[in-house]
Amino acid sequence: MTSSVADRICALIRSIGSRGLRISLALVFIWFGALKVVDLSPVSDLVTGSIPATDSSLLVPLLGGFEVALGLGLIAGRHPVVVTAAIVHLAGTFLVLITQPELAFQNGNPLLLTTEGEFVVKNLVLLAAAVAVADAGVEHRAQAAESLTTGGLPWSRSS
Repeated sequence: MTSSVADRICALIRSIGSRGLRISLALVFIWFGALKVVDLSPVSDLVTGSIPATDSSLLVPLLGGFEVALGLGLIAGRHPVVVTAAIVHLAGTFLVLITQPELAFQNGNPLLLTTEGEFVVKNLVLLAAAVAVADAGVEHRAQAAESLTTGGLPWSRSS
């Protein structure tokens, strides 16, 4: 296999992988958010317990709407504001480990997660996915800017 063929295959994989990661992250946000909006989410109590002194009948649907908006924003593209908001939101989910450790850990042992703890800790993967989507967006914008400054058009790049 020649180098240019290998380069094209790698570029195709990067394109599909990045797009697939962004769309799958968007679908998770939309799905989980929609469940909160229609009050069918099994984590409503967990959410409201993480942010004391809030009205769950208002907080959970608003959070769900925000998640749906994030998902739609991710489907639309890799806009830095949307990706940054997704990263901040996902980082905020770890509040459960601080504000409700009795729900996250078995017998107070941080190595023994409960079901709720596992639900929260799996967000490390979603957080890494959001960071990867952000990185792909930065790389894409840098390539487009380089192409424009060298006189080429970003969509007419030839290898």
